[in-house]
Amino acid sequence: MDNIQLLISGLANGCVYGLIALGFVLIYKATEAVNFAQGDFMMLGAFVTIGLTNTEYMGLPFWLALPISLGLMAGLGYLLDRLIIRRMFGESQTSVVILTIALGFVIRFVAGLIWGHEPQTLQNPLAGKEVRFGGLVLGMEDVAVIVVTLLLTWALYVFFSKTKLGLAMQGASQNQLAAYYMGIPVKRVQGFIWALAGAVAAVAGILFAAKGSVDPNTGLMGIKAFAAAVIGGFGSLPGALAGGLIVGVIEPFASRYIAAGYSQVAPYALLLAVLIFRPHGLFSQVRVKKV
Repeated sequence: MDNIQLLISGLANGCVYGLIALGFVLIYKATEAVNFAQGDFMMLGAFVTIGLTNTEYMGLPFWLALPISLGLMAGLGYLLDRLIIRRMFGESQTSVVILTIALGFVIRFVAGLIWGHEPQTLQNPLAGKEVRFGGLVLGMEDVAVIVVTLLLTWALYVFFSKTKLGLAMQGASQNQLAAYYMGIPVKRVQGFIWALAGAVAAVAGILFAAKGSVDPNTGLMGIKAFAAAVIGGFGSLPGALAGGLIVGVIEPFASRYIAAGYSQVAPYALLLAVLIFRPHGLFSQVRVKKV
């Protein structure tokens, strides 16, 4: 029973990693850029919702604060692309990576300046509620994390594989010039995908803050989420979720059965093994570039 409890807890944490990894993959599929500030977007989304919802701040109803937070983070993602990323057009991918790393530092500084550096928890209607199956006790927050993550991953997968806009995004990522000549509004598509990644990060932040405490350094979870995206296959949305679940499950079992000094590196040891034996990821998608 203890192992099942560890498994459920690991799956819930892994879903949060998976959602952050989805943000990495979304931006990569549309722009072939890597946003290393995605974890910090998650943290900022959590704090924005805390600021709107918690009684010591604005005290808005949770279900009203939820769409406001998603809209604000989507707007921030769009503005980031519109005002900063587009100015990097023609620069190397290394320059974009360095820019997003620096942006992460700025976001953590601003979050600490506004909300402080003490851990905070989101006040939400699921807090303290449990579901029992025999001797197994599941927090409603964990159940919500798993259900929302699965639904969101499915919706994004259908969006990218079945809709014209999703296919246009993939076409723009494979060859921007050819996509432009085919009538795809490349700049508008990229702005939309950055907005979508911001909203997904907000969902991850809200779910994480509902089940645990957050502080400005919570954004560093993006490192594990990046590892999850690589493990799953950096171009695959289901792979991002699967990678997140794998990392999330490994952590509690490694902490339980491996010495503390080694358990912390277990996810990165798996990442190293994947890079050696399957460098494109466990669920990589082999594709030919075309429009």
